[in-house]
Amino acid sequence: IAAMGIPATIPAGEYVPTADQRVVLHGIAWSHYEALLSLRGEASSPRVAFLDGALELMTPSKDHERNKSFVGRLLEAYALDRGIDLSPYGSWTLKDAPRQSGVEPDECYIVGADQSRERPDLAIEVVWTSGGIDKLEIYSRLGVGEVWFWKDGRIEVHVLRNGRYESARRSHLFPGLDIDLLCSFLDRPTALQAVRAFREALRK
Repeated sequence: IAAMGIPATIPAGEYVPTADQRVVLHGIAWSHYEALLSLRGEASSPRVAFLDGALELMTPSKDHERNKSFVGRLLEAYALDRGIDLSPYGSWTLKDAPRQSGVEPDECYIVGADQSRERPDLAIEVVWTSGGIDKLEIYSRLGVGEVWFWKDGRIEVHVLRNGRYESARRSHLFPGLDIDLLCSFLDRPTALQAVRAFREALRK
């Protein structure tokens, strides 16, 4: 970063011992954001987000990665049980230079048999600490139809309508999914145990 002429920064958000490592830089040109992505290459970390000259670098913690993986595996178990086609695309780099927006979700999905779309239908974000840039604004500019935020043991659903996100009690993509039920299995010791217990609950 220093070699690119980007100044040193201070961490964003409150300090939590198990939290992610995050910094936010301001006054960054889009070209520097693109250069940083190129320098990082195919590495999975840090995850990079950009909004109107604000650049966020985030290295996820072990607990962050665990929760995003558990949510994803449980969602996939639900889709398998209900015969819904979907494919995960991980931390797909989504960006739009004219709209000065870029983000890498914790997990994202295209729903349905047609996988040719240029944007995911669903993005999932895990929130461990406060601070950082406005991810919902980024996703709205990119046209991602639905975003889930896991925070404090719950999932908040945001559905894009007329260019703005609205909070929703249920997923628009998976209207039959009880999201509170899904979250109740996130405390299982392993992902396999969580999936087994969730599928048993779905059969009842």
